[in-house]
Amino acid sequence: MSEYTVESFTVENKTNDGVKLHTRLFKPGRESECKDENFAIVMVHPYSLMGGSQGLLKEIASSLGSNGYVAVTFDMRGVGRSTGKPSITGFAEVKDVVAVCNWVCHHLSLNRILLVGSSAGAPIAGSSVDQIEQVIGYVSIGYPFGMTASILFGRHHKAILQSSKPKLFIMGTQDGFTSVKQLKNKLKSAAGRVETHLIDGVGHFQMEGPDYDAHMVDLISKFIASL
Repeated sequence: MSEYTVESFTVENKTNDGVKLHTRLFKPGRESECKDENFAIVMVHPYSLMGGSQGLLKEIASSLGSNGYVAVTFDMRGVGRSTGKPSITGFAEVKDVVAVCNWVCHHLSLNRILLVGSSAGAPIAGSSVDQIEQVIGYVSIGYPFGMTASILFGRHHKAILQSSKPKLFIMGTQDGFTSVKQLKNKLKSAAGRVETHLIDGVGHFQMEGPDYDAHMVDLISKFIASL
């Protein structure tokens, strides 16, 4: 397996409330060739109030790093070593995603970004896509489109469905938050290029688990190649 390196940074959300975000940068190691010197994958973790943190994305990010990509994970406000308090609906966290993407552009001098959101991180990332000019695509892992989840995250739907940027929605067919029918109905109105990848017989939290990390890396890598 190719190697990767990881560094830790603190990103300050200067645009709003001074929240400081604990951020990790995964890069190809010396033995690995960087696939694109001007490109980064920024990953948004699951719901903070249910124990979501960047640690859940470590294996995917490290695999992307060893496969030649720059990947960035971070703890949203109020998680781990990040300051501030998490919000219930995820709208404050959109500012965190924008701050980290701006940091990637300015600190790392990279101006092409793929946003990847997992579970509740998917609507948060989706609301960020058109706020960041450098974002060229979006991947959702288990977007919670269902009725109950929409009580919390329904106001995020419009932003990603109206965005013209390329989108990939990955979901297990046994996802407890969104049925396949609900997903397809939602995506009927989506603008631009929209792809779906359904994993047969797999539930929401099962797909987020380590058994499917390699599969997520493969799907993300193929989507990047198509952009």
